[in-house]
Amino acid sequence: MGYYDDHYEPYRQKQKGNRRGTFFAGLVGAILGALLVTFSIPMLSQWDVLPYSVTPKESGNVENGGMIGNKPTVQENVSVNVVSQVTKAIDKVSDAVVGVVNIQEANFWSQGGEAGTGSGVIYKKVGDKAFIVTNHHVVENASQLEVSLKDGTRVRARLLGSDALTDLAVLEIDAKHVKKVAEFGDSDAVKLGEPVIAIGNPLGLQFAGSVTQGIISGKNRTIEVDLDQDGLPDWNAEVLQTDAAINPGNSGGALVNIEGQVIGINSMKIAQEAVEGIGFSIPINSARPIIADLEKYGQVRRPYMGVELRSLSDISSYHLQETLHLPPNVTEGVAIIQVVPRSPAAQAGLKQFDVIVALDGQKITNVLDLRKYLYTKKTIGDEMKVTFYRGGKKETVTMKLAKESF
Repeated sequence: MGYYDDHYEPYRQKQKGNRRGTFFAGLVGAILGALLVTFSIPMLSQWDVLPYSVTPKESGNVENGGMIGNKPTVQENVSVNVVSQVTKAIDKVSDAVVGVVNIQEANFWSQGGEAGTGSGVIYKKVGDKAFIVTNHHVVENASQLEVSLKDGTRVRARLLGSDALTDLAVLEIDAKHVKKVAEFGDSDAVKLGEPVIAIGNPLGLQFAGSVTQGIISGKNRTIEVDLDQDGLPDWNAEVLQTDAAINPGNSGGALVNIEGQVIGINSMKIAQEAVEGIGFSIPINSARPIIADLEKYGQVRRPYMGVELRSLSDISSYHLQETLHLPPNVTEGVAIIQVVPRSPAAQAGLKQFDVIVALDGQKITNVLDLRKYLYTKKTIGDEMKVTFYRGGKKETVTMKLAKESF
């Protein structure tokens, strides 16, 4: 037994020494670890490494993910203030785009009430009156008109004038309801690919003030317009083409450039078919003189000839030879079907069955050509040379254009 004690005593002493060393090493490590954590937390917080903020407020039971220990996390809602050229343009003009409500009286065939809604643009404010441009087809056959402002207020409107040929109309409302007026731009200056914004009320007032964005897809597009639904075009409308969505209810609304200026009046009537990605707008430069006439006179003051016309292409070959007595090489032009008594045409000596082939030396191939030249190149009081065939012979007379009387 003595051997046992002598042999193991040094071992026990050595073991006690190792325990003391281990204890002191652990103590030092714990102190260093605490210091490291103490100094690291502020640094980590400063560099946004921690995914939470520490708050001293105690909390009750919170589900995992809402607590760090027994401390609640702080969740913040981020608000981004987005301002761009587009948002600035919309802010500039959106208050001037309104809804137009067509109200019709009941008759034997209908129950009356709201026949439809469209859009309009407030373009001028003078004294106690404010003026709105919209489409002719939006206000057609209305017995009463109302304008719905951006805040939902509805006010009575008076129709000053309307023009089926260009599909434009002008309304008047009390200026006290108007806070902002749209600015007209220069539609001749637009470029292909230029960004544009359409503002209006697609599908009715429940979507009032809707905004769509696109580009100018085409300039100087020509669209045939059949006003009397007889299958024959009555007018060639020159329009801007855009891929900004223009739907029923957008009619009469604004096509706006990136500066917030109105460069066109949207017309679903001209588009006719609901084709995706193709919308049409009446260029504001073409609309300006029409708007001015409607506002001032209640009608568009166009030069007047006083004739009923038909294109040669719509006349049979038999009547070309036997009734009009045209030379075989004359296949294009406009036949006079009727002359109004005491009209400019009658005073110039034109007669039934004369065939007009040129105006001021410019070739005329059909009725659309004649109307376009007359309405865009001439004004009331102008003189115009008319070249025509009568009885197979070519002649020229000078006509003084007058204002059409109603």
